[in-house]
Amino acid sequence: MRAMVLAAGLGTRLRPLTEDRPKALVTIGSRTLLDLALARLRAAGVSEVIVNVHHFAELVIAYLKEHKNFGMRIEISREQPLLDTGGGVKKAAWFFLEQGADEPFLVHNVDVLSSIDLSAMVRFHLEHGALATLAVQERKTSRPLLFDAGHQLCGRGAYRSGPPDLVRPATDPISLAFAGIHVLSPRIFSLLREEGAFPIVPAYLRLAAEGEPILGYREDAAYWRDLGRLESLRDAKHDMAEGIYAAD
Repeated sequence: MRAMVLAAGLGTRLRPLTEDRPKALVTIGSRTLLDLALARLRAAGVSEVIVNVHHFAELVIAYLKEHKNFGMRIEISREQPLLDTGGGVKKAAWFFLEQGADEPFLVHNVDVLSSIDLSAMVRFHLEHGALATLAVQERKTSRPLLFDAGHQLCGRGAYRSGPPDLVRPATDPISLAFAGIHVLSPRIFSLLREEGAFPIVPAYLRLAAEGEPILGYREDAAYWRDLGRLESLRDAKHDMAEGIYAAD
């Protein structure tokens, strides 16, 4: 199975730690965020990964070489300029379409720590014939996604005091937070009309409006933490030390 780790961001919220390294190489205890993400993917049966890089790209490449790619096949997707989530995934299409491959693949933010069952998420994706499956949870977020009773993405929640943005009809849509983990079918590359740098969630909303199965995989009880802030790193370190989160 294949996956992509989104690791090209500047990590501005992690300054001053990212003034001399990429956020992928920021550590929690003795382990880097990239190490933790790769370990989670490896535990789910992923053996081939592409990592996008930009900020201090050479440090990431040297780190992977030093650790012998953690026993995986790892390719690098250099971004200059940054392509955001959608553009980054689209640039890596060659990796997921290589030799006619048609299996679903995972996309995982490097700054996410979770115990979401990735294998179960892939099974859900296959069983429901989804184009894209997004890991979601019921928790507070500034911009939730909206899903109908059949798990289908149907809109985006209100921003500040604005109205929700519904892209397809839904009765009593469920408001859920996106966890930064996706399962995608390679067919999506023929449907991504967006070019250059673009975020992927608006593309998902467009595809959902066009009738494509963009589904939510809900796992409320799973541990999840955004590692993009200094205080989150401290909290995650505490959780690992206390056994609240067990790293793979």
